[in-house]
Amino acid sequence: QVQLVESGGGLVQAGGSLRLSCAASGNILKINDMGWYRQAPGNQRELVATITSGGNTNYADSVKGRFTISRDNAKNTVYLQMNSLRLEDTAVYYCNADVRTSSWSRTAYWGQGTQVTVSS
Repeated sequence: QVQLVESGGGLVQAGGSLRLSCAASGNILKINDMGWYRQAPGNQRELVATITSGGNTNYADSVKGRFTISRDNAKNTVYLQMNSLRLEDTAVYYCNADVRTSSWSRTAYWGQGTQVTVSS
């Protein structure tokens, strides 16, 4: 079993910053790709950013230049630094990890989500 625990969400004024963290624990042999997704009321979950085990990153166009995804493999943790926050960034943010638990098992896991609210 693998669990992802998120932290760092909250209320922030437009133009401000937040840093989200997501730590994985459990039966982990190796974590491949990790990522952040978000879901606003009435919308489907959308990809925000991903990072491979080698450090290659990919961002949604809406967050390029403002958000930075990073990871600490020794801590099994992925981060999302969010700067210049806008009202439209308001959503529940979910972390995701593609985990290798054995030579024959690979599963995607999700965090429980953390609320990010940007106010005017």
